[in-house]
Amino acid sequence: MSTQKVALITGASQGIGAGLVAGFRQRGFAVVANSRSIKASDDPNVVTVGGDVADPDTAKRLVETARERFGRIDTLVNNAGIFIAKPFTEYTAADYAAVVATNLTGFFHVSQLAAAQMLNQGSGHIVNITTTLVEQPLASVPAALASLTKGGLDAVVRSLAIEYAGKGIRVNAVSPGIIKTPMHAPETHEFLAALHPVGRLGDIQDIVDAVLFLDSANFVTGETLHVDGGQHAGRW
Repeated sequence: MSTQKVALITGASQGIGAGLVAGFRQRGFAVVANSRSIKASDDPNVVTVGGDVADPDTAKRLVETARERFGRIDTLVNNAGIFIAKPFTEYTAADYAAVVATNLTGFFHVSQLAAAQMLNQGSGHIVNITTTLVEQPLASVPAALASLTKGGLDAVVRSLAIEYAGKGIRVNAVSPGIIKTPMHAPETHEFLAALHPVGRLGDIQDIVDAVLFLDSANFVTGETLHVDGGQHAGRW
């Protein structure tokens, strides 16, 4: 008998997150999907859990829902994130609190609980969605808080990959460039496309394909896969 695999995805109501839900469903996974405003799904193999991922109670409900409905967690994708671009001296205390809460605190609580479940199973995979700005800042896109928080997610990938390498759990990251989602107004697309050496914005499917590749690449752990049209390679 085969056991249906289960993916837990944060930031899943739109954009990359919604694409990830569809991608994992196409692979036959059951999905537990979270965002602050997510709606119920008509698909019996997609269970939605609303709430702020930075709240420890939300993280607990997410993992408990996966366990109770499907009995396991095979893949966690930490996709929820906040991006605020502005000069460093213009960030407010509220900006800092919001970005750290979602990007770091949200990662910590849900990953800790999911990892405990994976340890009980003897297998699992954690994927963090970061940003190429961590390694290749752009003068035209000042975003120190993204580097501060997403840089932490990039670094912890290698730490956890080594900690859990002998326990059946892999940990990787996907580092996107700028992706064509509703958050970018059409009139900005030409400017944003020019920030990539290949001369175009990324598509949601580019990120979904990368996550699914890592999920099936059983000999890969501690890896940050850049899906950024060449941004990470350096100045151009």
